[in-house]
Amino acid sequence: MADSRLAPTNPVDYRFAVHCCAHKFDLTDKPDRAAALFEHIAVAKRFGGLMWPDTFEVIDLITGEKV
Repeated sequence: MADSRLAPTNPVDYRFAVHCCAHKFDLTDKPDRAAALFEHIAVAKRFGGLMWPDTFEVIDLITGEKV
């Protein structure tokens, strides 16, 4: 049974993808999958900056553009 204190998750609500971009340090040659998805751009940028300050990128999933 689901926890009634948690709102249902709708993937459509998560517009911004954060990528760590390990390829920038030659740590991989494989495509970089999103590490996290966020509803708000400010939270996505904050998360990326805390986790990977020199390499992260935030992508708008609707436009496909780096933000």
